[in-house]
Order: sequence, then C-alpha cells, then structure tokens
Amino acid sequence: MKLHNMPSEFQEALPILNKLQSAGYEAYFVGGSVRDAILGRPIHDVDIATSAYPEETKSVFQRTVDVGIEHGTVLVLHHQHEYEITTFRTEDVYVDYRRPSQVSFVRSLDEDLKRRDFTVNAFALNQSGEVIDQFDGLTDLQQYLLRAVGVASERFNEDALRIMRGFRFAATLDFDIETETFQAMRETAPLLEKISVERIFIEFDKLLLARFWRKGFQKLIEAKAYNFLPEMKQKGTELTALLERLKEDFCFQTSEQAWAMLLIALEVKDVRGFLRKWKTSNDFQKTVSHLVEVYRIREEASADKWLCYKYGLDNLLLVEDLRQAQGLSVETESIQALDASLQIHDKHELVVNGATLMQEFGIKPGPQLGKLLTTIEEAIVWGQIENQKEAIFAFLEGKGIV
Repeated sequence: MKLHNMPSEFQEALPILNKLQSAGYEAYFVGGSVRDAILGRPIHDVDIATSAYPEETKSVFQRTVDVGIEHGTVLVLHHQHEYEITTFRTEDVYVDYRRPSQVSFVRSLDEDLKRRDFTVNAFALNQSGEVIDQFDGLTDLQQYLLRAVGVASERFNEDALRIMRGFRFAATLDFDIETETFQAMRETAPLLEKISVERIFIEFDKLLLARFWRKGFQKLIEAKAYNFLPEMKQKGTELTALLERLKEDFCFQTSEQAWAMLLIALEVKDVRGFLRKWKTSNDFQKTVSHLVEVYRIREEASADKWLCYKYGLDNLLLVEDLRQAQGLSVETESIQALDASLQIHDKHELVVNGATLMQEFGIKPGPQLGKLLTTIEEAIVWGQIENQKEAIFAFLEGKGIV
C-alpha cells in the first residue's frame, strides 16, 4: 500500500528521514501515527525508527537531547519541531511485566516491528509513502480489528499495560478485539496489579474520554479486568449499570466529569480516598469531589445562588450534563441566570477584608473576624447587600453585629 497524500506532519519530518538515509542508515515513520494516517485520523506524535545507533544519530544532527538514550531514543530538534528517533531494537526478558531487562540495538526493521503490541501499531512508512506491513495489519484495519502481534499471551506477559492499551484502542478506534487476543487479555488481566497505577490511570482516562468509550469500557468489564484495578474489585455489576444509566451517544466532556460519574456509579463515599489510591493530583481530587457533591445535592434539591457560588458554573453545568445523559430533569438555563446574577464569584472579590474591618471597627484578629467575613460573604452572594463598603458597614451596624 502507498500513501499518495502524505499528511503534513510527515512531510515536515521528511528532512529527518532523508538526512539519516543520506548518512547511510535506514529510517521510517512507525507506530500509531502511520495507523492514523492510513485511517485519515489526526496525527499527534510522529515517531521515527532508524538503523542508526544513538551515538550515530547524534552525529548526524546538530541539535539533539538524550531523552532515553539507554533505550535507544534521541530527541532531534528540527526548526520548530521535536522528533523522537529510536534505534531498531529487540528486548530481552521483561521484569515486573513492564520493563525489558535488557534492550539490544539491531540494524533490522523486521526485528524491531516484532516487539510491537498490536498489528495496527506495527506499520512502518518510508519517505516515498510505501507502507511496510509485516503482520497483515492492513487487513485488520479494514476489518476494524485489534490483534496482538505474534502470540498474544506473550505480548501481554511482556508488558501488562498493553491490556489497558487494548481496551483504550477499542474505545478510540471503535475496533473489536480479535478472539485470541481478547482471551489472552482476560487471562493475563491479573498482571495489571504489577503495573504502576499512574500508567493505568493514563490509559483508563484516555478510554473514558474516547468517542467510543462504551466499547472499550464494555470489553474491560467482559475481561473482568476491573478486579485488578484499585478499589474496583467485584464491582462488575456497578460498572455495567453505568453503561445502562447513560444514553448511548453520550460522551464525557472532561476527565473530572468522567471519573465523577464512575465514582457515583460505584457508590463511592470517600471520593478523595478512592482517587488517592489512583495517585491522582490534589487538584483533580478536589474537582471530582466537587462534582460528586453537586450531583448528590441536585438529587435532592434545585440549584440556588450559594451552590453556584460555592462550586462554580462550570462544575454545575457538567453535573447537569450528566443528569441529562440519564434522562433526568435539568436546570441549565436557570443555573446560568443564577450565576449571572452573582455579584462575586470568589471571596477575594469582596471589597472588604480582615484588615478593613479591624481598622473600621477595632476588631481584633481571631475567630470572630473570620465569622464576620463569612457573614458578609453570604449576604452579598444572596443579594441581601451590595458589594460596597458603605453598604457592608451599614449592614453590620444595622444587625448589631459590630
């Protein structure tokens, strides 16, 4: 097969291939970018593989960075772009079901392609647009099928993260998983417990945000892989219910929204505790917690000014989106109106602070001052007073607070 219209991302990188070849080495575009080019999908990262060893690659180019030279990867800076160039390699026995105990550099493209995970990721593309397909990946692309390269169980035993990548590719590409490959994924799923949770989170997160996330999610459930993910053991019924709750065409808008819905379906009470097991950031935990809180409040009551102020318009709209996806009533327009009516959206927008009150009323620092500021904040949010010094002072004096 030949790509007659090579994507601009490849065209911009052609000088890299040409320079390596002029120096006497083989060089190809490889991996997922080639697959996406064949499918007409957007290309994100252009990866290049070469017969040149790392030091040889560095001798060809003036501007390079050793980003992973022990694994054969050199970063080449070309104009405004950066390209990872990796030496053809084979990998020895894997340790921890993730990392090869040793990487051997080779001059053979065939040997390099054999170590890839799935046939649709094992393409190479030369500078003329010719697709090199050693494992009949083109047929799998035509059939929308995900198949492991070689013996499936060996691929997943080498690197168990490939199991999650398989589910993710099903979700992003809308591919089915070939029978033997899926059986191997199911059998080796316990190895996921050997993989760092941070890497699993990245793959799961990409799955949830994919257009065809339901397909990947369903395959994960069918493989019972959830039993080997943090805090999800024996949660197959709840995960299946999540699919049933949401409309067929629904897609998550953000990672935080997706994980909030996941935790709601799992009926998780300690949201932050759950997300800590996944080693997520504090900011991520905070936002997901807020979404879950708003969702539960909305199960019992309508939104009001304080809810808008406390959690923010964006979070409330994400929750309404989840409600709509389940056929529940939504208050999108009224929430937008409530938010528009707020005088302040953050306490830092108050025209007074502790220093102002201490100076005006002789109040000393302490709990009383904090309570006073909260009283002012709430009165302004509810629209009882204007966010103006005179109005605030009159309010405090009229109430006999100061």
